[in-house]
Amino acid sequence: MKIKHIILPIALLIFLSAYKTDDENEYIDIQDLRKLYSSGNPSSWPKPTLDKNVDKTTFQDIGPLPEMTYPEYNKYSKEKAFLGKTLFFDPRLSVSGQIACASCHNPELGWTDNLTRSFGHNRQNGKRNSMTILNSGYAKTLFWDGRASSLEDQAQFPIADPLEMNEKLTIAVDKIVAVKGYGKLFTEAFGDEKVTLQRIQYAIATFERTIKSPKSKFDNFVSGKSEAFTDQLVTGLHLFRTKAQCINCHNTPYFSDNQFHNDGQSLFGTKDEDFGRYNVTGDKKDLGKFRTPTLREVANTRPWMHHGHFPSLLDVVEFYNLGNPAAIQKKYLGTARDSLIPVTSPILKKLDLNRTEINALLAFIETLSTPNSRIATPKMPQ
Repeated sequence: MKIKHIILPIALLIFLSAYKTDDENEYIDIQDLRKLYSSGNPSSWPKPTLDKNVDKTTFQDIGPLPEMTYPEYNKYSKEKAFLGKTLFFDPRLSVSGQIACASCHNPELGWTDNLTRSFGHNRQNGKRNSMTILNSGYAKTLFWDGRASSLEDQAQFPIADPLEMNEKLTIAVDKIVAVKGYGKLFTEAFGDEKVTLQRIQYAIATFERTIKSPKSKFDNFVSGKSEAFTDQLVTGLHLFRTKAQCINCHNTPYFSDNQFHNDGQSLFGTKDEDFGRYNVTGDKKDLGKFRTPTLREVANTRPWMHHGHFPSLLDVVEFYNLGNPAAIQKKYLGTARDSLIPVTSPILKKLDLNRTEINALLAFIETLSTPNSRIATPKMPQ
């Protein structure tokens, strides 16, 4: 018994003191990794392990978030952002007068609602897990299936969705017109008090672009604060970019490639079957593909995946460690439906991570999150 207790700490110490690179015979000392990753110079980092299916010409490594940019057609102003914030929290945009954008995107819950699927009109469940709007200004398309091409485009969908706010867009606009207090806010934001659907969309989008994460422990570490990470966290970061292969999809400072992948989660043949991007494009190449979610703030946005079936990040990592197995019921093989059986992305393979590596990876992923925020809810215009 005494011998076992001595061996385990020594094995753990050896693991954390040196880490294997792509060359099976070469090891990098953990302190060397610390210096490289905290140098503030990503070009000096060890080379990431990228799958052959990843486009290396467009690949961008992880790092601190850049400043938020606003489109030329919808430039930022504090007045427009405040109007958007007010509309975001206003339940009068819904047919019941009880559901606002903030109902599913609560700032105290990681700007989501921590439910498997959100409740909408008449307490109906939505079809997918609610995505956080934190850092959504860095997304190139919105929703799990990418059906919205911008934040401005996205703002109209929940209002009209019968499972969410269930209001006709024209009536939603008329409701805001009828609120006298909004006249002043629209004048300050747009120059006159005219209320249009486009102005509502632009204001909400402007507000949503202001919802950005503060600096995380990861950001501080790679920006030069070498003491911000323990040896375990340095190991987890290196695993993320190498053996664990997270970097293949969760890249860029946004920690998402803004692309669509089939990760074996279409749940083909079940009551929760969801073909994802295919439902938007009709292209069979998109069967079962979903937009890569950001990993920033991921520790605050439980439960995980588009269906919300994963209650812990450990469940997620274990699933990927197994190579994302997608069970297909044999009764559908040879039938008319077998042409719709999604194919898991070739990027996803068994990882063979051991328990120590999984723990290090999970610890690193948590450094991408910051404490949940509380904001002052604006007073509703009357």
